[in-house]
Amino acid sequence: MLEYNEITQNKIIILDGEPYEVLTSHVFRKQQRKPVNQTKLKNLITGKVTERSFHQSESAVKADIETRPIDYIYSRGNEIWFNKHGNPKERFVISSDIIGDRSRFLKEKITIDSIVFNEKIIDVRFPIKIDLKVVEAPLAVKGNTAQGANKQITLETGAIITAPMFVNEGDIVRVNTETGEYVERIGKK
Repeated sequence: MLEYNEITQNKIIILDGEPYEVLTSHVFRKQQRKPVNQTKLKNLITGKVTERSFHQSESAVKADIETRPIDYIYSRGNEIWFNKHGNPKERFVISSDIIGDRSRFLKEKITIDSIVFNEKIIDVRFPIKIDLKVVEAPLAVKGNTAQGANKQITLETGAIITAPMFVNEGDIVRVNTETGEYVERIGKK
């Protein structure tokens, strides 16, 4: 059990039988009243963000969340297939609704973390930075610096991102999976 003032940022609690991640937390006291913890919570199943105040007499149950590594196999339609890390025989499907836009950075045999609540996968966590090969990059045009000398490139996963003009086809680039932005060029494969 967590007391009202222990419900702080990044902790995961159970409310109404569902897991919530604490996005922000601020304990304050208005004049001569009792202290209150004003929080912003994100439902890990639906993704909905709500605000909730916890008073001094309230507490919350800490959620029993488990992280398990899983390996990406392939995608077909709305289904994304994975297997348990190190055990290719145990295959299962995760809906693209859970993974969302981050699925554009999935490449074969990549290992990501699944967030498990009550033996059900509710979310996945990607590495913050991932290295991908550039499969398509237009040639740099001399004098084309009006847009900050950037161009659209296509990665091996099919994702299209903006990168500097010096990035060429066949280069390996590092991409931030949280923002979807180019970070740096690693080299050639």
